[in-house]
Amino acid sequence: MEFAVIQTGGKQYKVSEGTTLSIEKIKGEYKKGDKLVFDQVLLVANDKDTTVGTPFIDGAKVNAEIVEIGRARKVL
Repeated sequence: MEFAVIQTGGKQYKVSEGTTLSIEKIKGEYKKGDKLVFDQVLLVANDKDTTVGTPFIDGAKVNAEIVEIGRARKVL
């Protein structure tokens, strides 16, 4: 199983192919269906090899698509 750890919005996220995740903040104006590229990749690992960046891995990127835009529930 191959996965990567990316940094965006001041947080780190573990991602792999087919994963759906909720990201709090993304700079810019986006709509559903837009493609994103995350180039702040901290780690890439698979069954045989692990690459750790210092702090980021040069040339590594993660492609993503916006599936939904929404807000989290309000905390009282």
